[in-house]
Amino acid sequence: MADISTTYMGLVLKSPVIIGSSGLTNKIENIKIFEQLGAGAVVLKSLFEEQIRQEIAHHINSEQIDLQYPEAYDYIKNYSREQQVDRYLELIRTSAQQTSIPIIASVNCISSDEWITYARQIEEAGAHAIELNIFVLPSDPSMDSEKNEQQYFKIIEQVTNTISIPVSIKISYYFSALAKTVIELSWTGIKGIVMFNRFYSPDIDIDKMEVISSNVFSTYHEITTPLRWIAMLSNKVHCDICASTGVHDGTGVIKLMLAGAKAVQVVSSLYKNSFERISTMNYELKNWMISKNFETTGDFIGKLSIRKDDNPAALERVQFMKYFSGIE
Repeated sequence: MADISTTYMGLVLKSPVIIGSSGLTNKIENIKIFEQLGAGAVVLKSLFEEQIRQEIAHHINSEQIDLQYPEAYDYIKNYSREQQVDRYLELIRTSAQQTSIPIIASVNCISSDEWITYARQIEEAGAHAIELNIFVLPSDPSMDSEKNEQQYFKIIEQVTNTISIPVSIKISYYFSALAKTVIELSWTGIKGIVMFNRFYSPDIDIDKMEVISSNVFSTYHEITTPLRWIAMLSNKVHCDICASTGVHDGTGVIKLMLAGAKAVQVVSSLYKNSFERISTMNYELKNWMISKNFETTGDFIGKLSIRKDDNPAALERVQFMKYFSGIE
């Protein structure tokens, strides 16, 4: 009998399939369904620092606050922030009380501001872990790569010093030295790294002459990016790795776990298909394990990752020459 359970950040998951942060995880009704269908854990919809700031600015502008009265400004600023956070804490409490799977809170970070102190409230509300969704777009020409990257370390330090539950970070691949940075991030005391973030992608409508959104959902082909980097780094980091982006079926789950992921996050496939996709992924994983005589996920996780003493860059050059050297 194949056991598809796994451990991630010290949490025991009955399945490696985690429902990623999205609009789907903003309702207790959905979270209960995810549990029934066999999800290993749920990452709640992110609490956005940026959104809180925008809401504060909106209320201040709509109320036409006279900035000569700092008490009024501070009241609205704090009230707007508390409203957002209180709603989020209630979702955590309800989810933790009414389900038995790990509930991972998600905070979308763009700075190391004082709002990170809310991390303690998130822990007290019953979250089993916190995922810091960190992204600093390297678009400011006055900011060098070192300054951008220091934001990540500063945020992590503040949060890990505040709470005792496991902390993971969800990152992008926009780093000048991705492999080195990921390894250094894994030394900070975090328990997991999610690779990779999926971002809003702009497009242009040439008829309306305006910027629009595109590629809201991932495609199966996008799995190759996290697959490559997880295979390169899973044996070198000092924490667990969770895969994200392009996971659409059981085959994708298996591939990423062979590369070294302890768990995977799924969102787009549930939007495109149905919540039943969770059960299908678990079924496909279990059948594959049986066909390969694997009794536990630990028997094959990382089986196709690059060994610690391998040089990923050298391996890439060998593969490039192998496949394309004969093409003119």
